[in-house]
Amino acid sequence: MKKTYVFPGQGSQRKGMGGDLFDEFPELTKKADKILGYSIKELCLNDPDKQLNETQFTQPALYVVNALSYQKKLKDGEKKPDFLAGHSLGEYNALEAAGVFSFENGLKLVKKRGELMSQAKNGGMAAVLNSSEAQIREILKDAKLTTIDIANLNAPSQIVVSGLREDINKAQSYFENANTMFIPLNTSGAFHSRYMKEPAAEFGKQVKKTKFSKPKIPVIANVTGKPYEFKNVAQHLIDQLSNSVRWSESMTYLLDQGVTEFEELGVGDVLTKLIGYIKKDYDKNASGKTEAKSKASEEKRTKANEKAAPKSRSITKTSKPKQHTDAATLVEQWNEAHPVGTKVTSGFYEDELETR
Repeated sequence: MKKTYVFPGQGSQRKGMGGDLFDEFPELTKKADKILGYSIKELCLNDPDKQLNETQFTQPALYVVNALSYQKKLKDGEKKPDFLAGHSLGEYNALEAAGVFSFENGLKLVKKRGELMSQAKNGGMAAVLNSSEAQIREILKDAKLTTIDIANLNAPSQIVVSGLREDINKAQSYFENANTMFIPLNTSGAFHSRYMKEPAAEFGKQVKKTKFSKPKIPVIANVTGKPYEFKNVAQHLIDQLSNSVRWSESMTYLLDQGVTEFEELGVGDVLTKLIGYIKKDYDKNASGKTEAKSKASEEKRTKANEKAAPKSRSITKTSKPKQHTDAATLVEQWNEAHPVGTKVTSGFYEDELETR
């Protein structure tokens, strides 16, 4: 059984996050305070100045809580996972957990990243539900909204678009006319789009000051949906600001590797829900392939039987009254379509099932 730890990004923050972790890991908390210049515990637990939802504070806060959550797992004797992944900001925690950089160097990167992203103005983002990537690109093309980029490929039917605020506002009616749900998000910038090229270049200066090591655990990169290669660490971190987060593709890659357990560390369960949608779609496609393979095998057997039958044989079909199919026949038909061990999904259950 293979396991992956995943770390959430911006949007998962909430007052009170971190709980007792700051007192359990005082040394790391003290290091965070020194780098940030303020009390990370006070910000996360009490948020006295209402800053927790501001990008330049949100990102360091999530990074610290995610990192302490991983340290808690190790302290409790949990064995290290087979893979690591994080959504946008969460990817820094995956890299830190894999030993690519230290807790302190990761926090310095995140601090700079949050500051630069908070300076992005006049941008907007929106979640598009119940529509595929291809359909979204077609809608944008027909509406001549070529200035909007796809920012997050979160799940097969949950995608986020990003662009200038006026263009995002203009796009809403086109998507609604195409019978899709279009939900504007409360962001100040057009994150993960071409409009972040300038902040990404500036962020590159901080990245070049950072020492990186080879990952001790494979980390799935947002920009490729595949494991990080050591030589690409710096460039991927820079590119991540202005490129799509390929979360659905990343999780599909892990499912292809045989990962059966995903655990979200840090705050909330946003990624857990997304992975649930991705797994349903993945299992549905796998079931479809199994059915097609079974049908092809059956056709092959039928042709072989026809070929082997005597040429002079004639078969006369007679119509019979339609009879109710008994349970044993239904089970036999099911097992032909879905052999024992096949993973299947049902609208009546949240979890996937297995033919026994």
